[in-house]
Amino acid sequence: MAKITVAYMPYNTDVGFLRIKQQYIDIDQWRIAFFIHIYASMWVLFAGFTQFSKRLQKNNPSLHRTLGYVYVVDVLLITGPAGLLMGFYANGGLFSRIAFVLLAILWIYFTAMALIKAKQKDFKAHRNYMTRSYALTLSALTLRAWKYAITNSIELPPMDVYRVVAWLGWVVNWGVAEWLIRRSVKSKKSLINEREIL
Repeated sequence: MAKITVAYMPYNTDVGFLRIKQQYIDIDQWRIAFFIHIYASMWVLFAGFTQFSKRLQKNNPSLHRTLGYVYVVDVLLITGPAGLLMGFYANGGLFSRIAFVLLAILWIYFTAMALIKAKQKDFKAHRNYMTRSYALTLSALTLRAWKYAITNSIELPPMDVYRVVAWLGWVVNWGVAEWLIRRSVKSKKSLINEREIL
C-alpha cells in the first residue's frame, strides 16, 4: 500500500487508479476526497493493526488508547467521509456504487460503535466492533488481492472484474470477522463450562 501511495505523491493525477478516473479528475470534491483518502488510509491501516496487540494493551495502555483515537478520528472525520463521497463516483455503474457506499457507511458505523462501547467500558463489544471495522479497513488490500486472483484465473472484461471485487473486497472480510467473533464467544463459553465441571 505504501508503494501504491507513493506513486501519487505529491499530487500526480495521471498514475495508477487515476488513469481510469480522468472523467472525474476535474470534479473538485472527488479529487480532494481521493487524495485525502489515499494519504490518510495509511494511518488507518497502521493504527488499526496495533489495536489487536495484547502486549501493547497490557504494557502500554496509553499508547493503545492514543493509536485507537488516531484510528477512530481518521475513519470518522477524514477517510470514511472521503471514501463515502468517492463511492458515489465508483466505476462499474450502480452495482459498484452501492457496494462502495455501503462499505463506507458500515466502516463509519462500526468504528463509531467501537468508540461508544469503549466509552461505556464495554470492552468485549468494543473489541468486536473494532474487529468488524478493521476487517473493512483491510478491504483496501483484499480488493486488490481478489482482483489479482480473478484476472489471473478467469477471463472477464475489466469492468466486470471491478464490479465483482467491489463486493468481494469487503463482504468476505466482514464474514471472516463475524466468524472470528463467534469463535471467540464459543471458546470462552467452553472454557467457562470446563471450569464449572472442574
